[in-house]
Amino acid sequence: MTGALTIVSPGPLTTVQDAGRHGWAHLGVPPSGAADAGSLHAANRLVGNAPGSAALECLGGSLELVASERSVLAVTGAAAAVHVGGVAAPFGRGFVAGAGQRVSIGPVRSGARVYVAVAGGVDVPHVLGSAATDTLSGLGPAPLSAGGEIRIGHGGVPAPTASRPVAPRAPVTTLAVVPGPRVDWFASDALDVLTTGTYEVSTDSNRVGVRLHGTAVRPVVESQLPSEGMVRGAVQIPPSGQPIVFGPDHPTTGGYPVLAVVLDPDDVGQLLPGARIGFVLV
Repeated sequence: MTGALTIVSPGPLTTVQDAGRHGWAHLGVPPSGAADAGSLHAANRLVGNAPGSAALECLGGSLELVASERSVLAVTGAAAAVHVGGVAAPFGRGFVAGAGQRVSIGPVRSGARVYVAVAGGVDVPHVLGSAATDTLSGLGPAPLSAGGEIRIGHGGVPAPTASRPVAPRAPVTTLAVVPGPRVDWFASDALDVLTTGTYEVSTDSNRVGVRLHGTAVRPVVESQLPSEGMVRGAVQIPPSGQPIVFGPDHPTTGGYPVLAVVLDPDDVGQLLPGARIGFVLV
C-alpha cells in the first residue's frame, strides 16, 4: 500500500517541484522546476532520493501536513522551525514522522522558500516529463490546498541520514551577474548604473519573475526589439527602467532587452518581497 501526505495547511503557496520541464521551449513551455534547485537537491539527498526527485516547495513556510504511515522527511531552504507531533525536529537533517503525526514548518525567518522531501518522492502524474507545477502555463499539478492528499512514491523507508547537516540558505543581498546579450541597447555606463544602484523586491513578484523597484536603467535604442529566447536569471529591462529577473516559470521569449544575467538563479528563488538587494558584475 502506498502512503500519502495529507495537507493540513498549505501556507501561502505550496507546489510540487522537481528538476524541471526542459527541452520544450520551442513550444513555449517554461522550464519550471524548483526556484532554489540546490535546496531541492539537498532535501532529496537527505532522504535517499535522486537529487531532482519531486518534492514540495513552500513559499513563506507555515506548511502543515500529516503522513499516513511512518515516513522519513527532510526540510531545507529558507530558515524555519520544524516540529513533528509538537516536538522540535532538525532542519537540514532527515527525521522520522510516525503514522498520523503532524509535521509543522513555521514561517520562514530569512529567505523565501522551504523544501520538503519524503523518502520515495512525491508521486504525481508527469506532464512532458516533469511533475513540476508551472504557474505560468498551468501545466503540472495544481497548487496544494488544505485537505488535499499526495501519494508517496515507492522506494522504502531508509533510516534518517547521518550525513553532515544542510544549513539554511543565507539571506541574499547581492546578485552576481554577467553582461547580457543586449548590452548594446543601453548607454555605455548602464552596467555601472545597475551594479551601483539599490533595489527592493516588489510585492508583485512570483515564480515567473522578480520585479525590482529602485535605480532605473533605460535602453537608449528606441526601436522595438523582436521577441527572442529568454533564460532563467535574465535581467530584462522594460520601458520603466525597473529590472525584472526571470524565475523558473518565465516565458520562453520576450521583447524587452536583457542587460545582464544572474549567475546563480537559485539566489533569486530565495528573495521575498521587501528584500533589498544589489548587483555585482563578475
